[in-house]
Amino acid sequence: MSRALTDPITLAGCTAPARVIFGPHETNLGEGRRFSPRHVAYYERRARGGAGVVVTEVASVHGLDHPYERAPLAEVNGEGWARIVAACRPHGTLVLAGLGHCGLQGSSAWTQSALWAPSRVPDPATRELPAEMSTTDVDSVIEGYRRAAAIAAAADVDGVELDAGPTALLRQFLSGLTNRREDSYGADRLRLLREVLTAVRDELGPTRIVALRLSCDENAPWAGIVPDTAAAWARDLAPLLDLLTVVRGGLFTPETYRPDAHTPEGFNDDLCRGIRDAVDGAVPVVLQGSVVDPAHAARALDGICDMVEMTRAQIADPDLVRSIRTGRAPRPCVRCNQACLVRDFRNPTVGCIGNAEAGRETQPPVRPASVARDVLVVGGGPAGLEAARVLAERGHRVVMTERDEDIGGLALVISAGRGRADFAALTTWLERRCRALEVDIRTGTETLGTDIESAVAGGVAVVLATGGEPRPPTFPVVDGNRYVTAVEALTHPDRLSGRIVVWDPVGGPVAVAVAEHLAESGAEVHYATVDPIAGSRLAPTGDLVAANARITQAGITRHLGVTVCAVDGGGVHLEDRLTGESTLVVGATVVDCTPPRPGTALAREGVARIGDCVAPRSVRSAVDEGHALAREL
Repeated sequence: MSRALTDPITLAGCTAPARVIFGPHETNLGEGRRFSPRHVAYYERRARGGAGVVVTEVASVHGLDHPYERAPLAEVNGEGWARIVAACRPHGTLVLAGLGHCGLQGSSAWTQSALWAPSRVPDPATRELPAEMSTTDVDSVIEGYRRAAAIAAAADVDGVELDAGPTALLRQFLSGLTNRREDSYGADRLRLLREVLTAVRDELGPTRIVALRLSCDENAPWAGIVPDTAAAWARDLAPLLDLLTVVRGGLFTPETYRPDAHTPEGFNDDLCRGIRDAVDGAVPVVLQGSVVDPAHAARALDGICDMVEMTRAQIADPDLVRSIRTGRAPRPCVRCNQACLVRDFRNPTVGCIGNAEAGRETQPPVRPASVARDVLVVGGGPAGLEAARVLAERGHRVVMTERDEDIGGLALVISAGRGRADFAALTTWLERRCRALEVDIRTGTETLGTDIESAVAGGVAVVLATGGEPRPPTFPVVDGNRYVTAVEALTHPDRLSGRIVVWDPVGGPVAVAVAEHLAESGAEVHYATVDPIAGSRLAPTGDLVAANARITQAGITRHLGVTVCAVDGGGVHLEDRLTGESTLVVGATVVDCTPPRPGTALAREGVARIGDCVAPRSVRSAVDEGHALAREL
């Protein structure tokens, strides 16, 4: 029977109004280790948008588990869960309390105590050696899950979800990579998970949901969890469960849990289908993993899963399910991980490059303008488009001018290249919204300083979103034919031939993407950076290791810890920044990925500026500034 994402589903007697889940993820919205009013507003917004189930940020079941500074702690969050339930229940959304323990993949920074683990196996990322848990420690974790479930039930949640995913202690007990015990918990690696599930079920009874997030493939077949083993476990555990979410990743590849756009959508489809076939209807199964396209999600309900987790898609558009019901295209998630992946020592709060309101749900809503004005927005990139959209929604009369024939600005250019986040999808959505709101978009139109002055004199509010301009090279260029910018390399590839040196002074994603794109076209590509590793700024998005692997596989030559000291007829001259040793890449052309400088040509007193013409930064910064300005104008 064909099912739809908007169909209801009943779990343990509780009915979810849709088969779309807003899954657990770190938000950094907490106040200490407690859920905050920002959490409540964040989850309520997705419930209001139609989510069938909301799973709250995973709360630690034991005080010694403190994986990041603002990680929730179950024992102090009864009131927080109750507030979340009270906010979401009027919309019909079910609320599950996420419960977990990170074990050896946690942090000792805040507890100053040894990490706990099944065996003394260090985390590959931190290299910290954990303490092997005693049976008393194991008992305290089981009791922690039971007590946490009782607190959650007292808060009237609809159930709990236990984390046995890529960074979870429960998964560490299941895996031969981390469980080398010689006691009964080593002989039967499923024992701890079974005991925890039993304790939680005994506490919750049959009328609340017991869900499990289970890593079914650690991508380490020599000793880790593999799909066949996971399928057998799923069959064994099904009688204890009301919902099973199939995920991927483990000790060596936790980033495969929520990869960026380099990993194709649907990478978990076959794994999920295999687990669902194995349980044979004994428990509903959830597909997780980069599901951001409603069409893909709908297809998955036909044989792959019973429900779909679309977390990043609902960060991007909290009205995702409502949009599906009404046939409106939701704001796209481009899977860049640049704002929604927040496990970072700087404690950024959760957000989205395309949705400036994500993580800021406690701010006042956008309100209609008290007086409608004529507004001229100059520049059709992300900043200008978002400003025009919000201004038009508030009732202002908006004209947008763009000197190029296409709308999208630099976002169109940087979307080029294999596996790059499709920022153009976001600008296309914004353009369509602007046109639907009757924004007068004029492409191929050069706006001059005199036009700005005339508009201001006529009472028109002017917003400059003109982007940046090329920055002069920071090194001597004797032969100009051997020098191009990153934008020129992507828009005029005919300017390149022979060897290419992609110069990356900032360690950002652009240069790596350009290098991959050029290598894919068959060019001999060299990548040069001042950093000791390629793409050093890719770590926060989870792509650092994968990017270096792709660079190697593409045959790109790396020059690390160097600067470009000259470009001349002989090629590109590199110099080791520590030793001063020189290297000549003979006959090469340099592609300079230095960020542009602010475009100031049209700046005038009293005229607002947003985006890269203020300071070249990210798509998120551009959208945020466009949104903030338009709210207040």
